[in-house]
Amino acid sequence: MKALVYYLLLPLIYLISLLPFPVLYLFSDFVYFIVYYVTGYRKNVVMQNMRNAFPDKTQKELNRLCKDFFHYLCDLMLETLKTLTISKKEIINHCKFDPKSFALFEQLAKENKSVILVIGHFGNWEWSGHPCSLLLQHQMYVLYHPVANKYFDRLMYHIRTRTGTRLIPMKTAYKEILAHRDELTITAFIADQTPQPNGAYWTTFLNQDTPVYKGTEVISKKLNYPVVYASIKRVKRGYYEMFAEILVADPSKTVEGEISELHTCRLEQDILSQPETWLWSHRRWKHKRPTV
Repeated sequence: MKALVYYLLLPLIYLISLLPFPVLYLFSDFVYFIVYYVTGYRKNVVMQNMRNAFPDKTQKELNRLCKDFFHYLCDLMLETLKTLTISKKEIINHCKFDPKSFALFEQLAKENKSVILVIGHFGNWEWSGHPCSLLLQHQMYVLYHPVANKYFDRLMYHIRTRTGTRLIPMKTAYKEILAHRDELTITAFIADQTPQPNGAYWTTFLNQDTPVYKGTEVISKKLNYPVVYASIKRVKRGYYEMFAEILVADPSKTVEGEISELHTCRLEQDILSQPETWLWSHRRWKHKRPTV
């Protein structure tokens, strides 16, 4: 049944991918109407997350933010499908490096330093790896969770790797990163997913008790790769700019929890600056802090 659904949808997916951007966004407006007004996809989850994160906002402000998020989410989904057929020139034009950030990666390459890159589900994170793979000297690796449906997982794998990015399953992350230690690499961690509560680093994020994956911190300290934080900010519809900064130059000298706290705080700053472009539909706060 999964295979049947996949092969029935595949021609439509490619047809959507071939749409010119102006038509793609007209279609996104239609999808937004269906998702927000007809199906109400995870609207209660989104509203509760926003209400907890922004206790000072009025209901009117929250309603506006909720609509803006769903509108953006539909753009993001279709932009991701667009990656199937977009040209290399187009992807670089639509997702650009900030010049200082590009120079930072060039300097790190000159020093022969591999990098642990931390990003969140902010802006178009799905596009962020492609300019890195196309323009930087480092080999780009991204940690990922395979999609449950193996057919759609294969499609997403193709979307994410068609410009040279390589994927590493979360379960084998450290082993595979070690295997590529002789390469000049950027290994990207999407660090705002939800870990199991007992093994997590706990902090306050968007006014809520929040567990944070320790993997970014643990691996960067073991390898002593500099930790770089990147944000993918939406400039206008369909266009993004990538900014990067060194969070920790020497992870081996940090104390426990320091790196996790730094990248979580940095993501929070980005969310506050462009809240509609973060993934509010994710069940980020489904766990409670364990009691001692």
